[in-house]
Amino acid sequence: MRNTFGHLFTLTTFGESHGEAIGGVVDGMPAGIEIDTAFIQQELNRRRPGQSRITTSRQEADQVELLSGVFEGRSTGCPIGFIVRNQNQHSQDYENLRTVFRPSHADYTYYNKYELRDHRGGGRSSARITISRCVGGALAKLALRQLGISVQAYTSQVGDIALERDYRLYNLDLTEQNAVRCPDQEKARQMEQLIEQVKAEGDTIGGIITCVIKGCPTGLGEPEFSKFHAELGAAMLGINAVKGFEYGEGFSGVTARGSEQNDVFVSENSSLSTKTNHSGGIQGGISNGQDIYFRVAFKPVATLLRPQQTVDMEGNKTTVTPRGRHDPCVLPRAVPVVEAMAAMVVLDHYLLNKSVKL
Repeated sequence: MRNTFGHLFTLTTFGESHGEAIGGVVDGMPAGIEIDTAFIQQELNRRRPGQSRITTSRQEADQVELLSGVFEGRSTGCPIGFIVRNQNQHSQDYENLRTVFRPSHADYTYYNKYELRDHRGGGRSSARITISRCVGGALAKLALRQLGISVQAYTSQVGDIALERDYRLYNLDLTEQNAVRCPDQEKARQMEQLIEQVKAEGDTIGGIITCVIKGCPTGLGEPEFSKFHAELGAAMLGINAVKGFEYGEGFSGVTARGSEQNDVFVSENSSLSTKTNHSGGIQGGISNGQDIYFRVAFKPVATLLRPQQTVDMEGNKTTVTPRGRHDPCVLPRAVPVVEAMAAMVVLDHYLLNKSVKL
């Protein structure tokens, strides 16, 4: 099982949903970065359960403890170890799942691959392990802050309620002003109502998160096997419940002509830029200095709080009615996870780009 992400800036994670703790080790963090522990905790608070009526009711403080790699408030360049202890597990709620496979969940594939599985909250397949990603992403953001690079994501669609695709139409500073994390307050209200309705029915619903990276320098990414958009795509598709990734104009751009899609270069104050940004800030697999923007599609959560037909480990037909505490929609809590993964990719490739230049 591979548990390490990244090339030079790496994150290695450990832990299960109902184990003693979630944690990890970040290696490759540049030395001398101011470590704002309040900011790291704030990023975890954005992801933590129980933060609103449209998320799981599991109550966890998700208090992070930094164990190494920090001295007098700054990174030392050594590995940064951290841990977040689980405190509110209700493992007994999952006992009826011990011998059955939930439809569209990782239960069957994990059991088929390893011949055993942790049925308590999904074990290693639980979205709770994204805690470690948020810590790694927060550290990456602290480094990117010094480079003038920002990463901001928001909920742009829940079910059939969607914002316009152009992120420039919205004030992204308003994203944190509602439980859905949508910069359009009226659309956010509609999304929240839809999630509450779905939750009351014991069902779940999916949607889309849009992410924008500003201030990214030209030259990040490789021309062949580590194209920048491919690395971003891999990072996003590695998040629980993600089913799709597109950057720039994405699939909507296939109906246009090349004459409409090409981003024409212009020179302003002795610097090159483009009139448009249909490419999404990446050309030939390498960042071109423009805003990088992409969209990530999340499926409805697989665990429903209503009966479903399935089979047990012996192949016998049965009905499963999960108990426990589950999100009716992952998007509000997935926004900081998308940001975290994007931030780690950007910092990783920034360090890689520095290493290839004399």
